Amino acid sequence: MRNAQRPTDLIGQTDMIRVRSLSELTGCDIWMKLESQNPGGSIKDRASYQMIKDALDSGELEPGMTVVEGTAGNTGIGLALVARSLGLQMLAVMPNDQSPEKERMIRLHGAQCKTVDPVPFRNDNHFYHTARRLAESRDDYWWANQFENTSNARAHYLGTGPEIWQQTEGSIDILVSVAGTGGTIAGSSMYLKERNEDVQVWLTDPDGSGIYSFLKDGEYVATGGSFTEGIGIMRLVENFKQARIDAAVNLPDQDLYALSRYVRDHDGLVLGSSSALNLAGALQAAAVHGPGKTIVTFACDLGERSASKLYNENYLRERGIELAAEPAREMVARYREMGERVWYAAK
Repeated sequence: MRNAQRPTDLIGQTDMIRVRSLSELTGCDIWMKLESQNPGGSIKDRASYQMIKDALDSGELEPGMTVVEGTAGNTGIGLALVARSLGLQMLAVMPNDQSPEKERMIRLHGAQCKTVDPVPFRNDNHFYHTARRLAESRDDYWWANQFENTSNARAHYLGTGPEIWQQTEGSIDILVSVAGTGGTIAGSSMYLKERNEDVQVWLTDPDGSGIYSFLKDGEYVATGGSFTEGIGIMRLVENFKQARIDAAVNLPDQDLYALSRYVRDHDGLVLGSSSALNLAGALQAAAVHGPGKTIVTFACDLGERSASKLYNENYLRERGIELAAEPAREMVARYREMGERVWYAAK
């Protein structure tokens, strides 16, 4: 138990939980690191604090200034919390098709939130470019730039990776993570591979993202779309460049839906969409490499932040999701048979 003076003092040192039902099905120990325990409710609190701390330490950011960032939601919440804790203001720029739960939380933390229409990255009105222009318009604005600011990956090299190593007593075999900015998978993989080069790092990518294609064929190509938010991008950024990835797999929303219901009913875990995608990747890794492996992945945020999408049956029907979920045992068998879809890095 910890005593703290401000919310930022409580970022990190999150617990891990063994996903008992899937561990028993696969013969692996599948662990989820509960990043919803961070004061802002997500793993993005770690990067938010490190980016602001490093900028304050360098003098680039000063008390009273406004932090500006383009965000799909969780980084905006994390930055709003950290900014308010450290005497700063916050302005988030967010696509208007993200879950209303996230926009609401940004505002509840006292930040401004400007929403824009979702457009391709090449469009000047993309939320990333809009945030950059706003930050450049005033001397008292500071752009966090989470995609290119490597303090993002540094947060996980200094915190997340060492925590996982300690919690598994160095016995981790496989780390599984989605990639948005790339900070989590980069910082964690760098640390863990410094401790043991044989730790495998798996990336899980949703439909609509081009990262799996980039790793496999060297080109960002995406097909379809996903209801996951803030995951997968169509360009190479500085944080992701640092990631040390051994394998990658592309998984559909239907699998996220099925697993989210299974662990809710069997383990009492209510996962958000990114967390469900992480768990699907962990299940794929277990199906291919188990039994006997220790696999760690992330519960990235609070499941309630996916209430309007992952847990909204009307929305799911509109997305073409079959509500009669595939049993997890059948999913494991299917994943074993479809191991060829996993991309492996050349040794």
